[in-house]
Amino acid sequence: MKSPLAAAAALVFAAALIAPAAAAGVEAPSQPDQGSSSGSATQSKKTKNKGSATEDFVRGYRAAYATIYDKGDYAGGIAALRALDHDDNADVATLIGYASRKLGRYDDAKLWYERALAADPNHAVTWSYYGMWHAEQGNVLKAKDDLEKVRLICGTDCRAYKMLKDAIDGTVVY
Repeated sequence: MKSPLAAAAALVFAAALIAPAAAAGVEAPSQPDQGSSSGSATQSKKTKNKGSATEDFVRGYRAAYATIYDKGDYAGGIAALRALDHDDNADVATLIGYASRKLGRYDDAKLWYERALAADPNHAVTWSYYGMWHAEQGNVLKAKDDLEKVRLICGTDCRAYKMLKDAIDGTVVY
């Protein structure tokens, strides 16, 4: 079980991770920027340890992201993401959902997308991927509802909107 300090740090990090991704309309859950490892001489040991934990998370997330998107190793990526112990981070949960969907584990994907949306109901990429999940299940009307949610979050020019629209139109598969 996470300590309240660790949970609060995870929430702050998740907010910093998610906002730029949603604003930029990234095509996949964002890759977090690596935190600074340098600190002032007066920085407390607790703060340094939190920074180290954040850096470890970022490194692990980037490795899992590359495992999934660059190598196509969905099972390996899921295992790496689960090992991070940040399952309630919207980007982590979305990426697990995506990898599960690519493996044909549709029930698992649904659970992970819903977990991501519980963490951040305005996560455009999650809504986009969840819409793709609905389309793959044959529920195009629900996918179009999700497309409207993406439009309300980031407009029609963001990558998340375009990806889901293309998937609904059948011009591309993600």
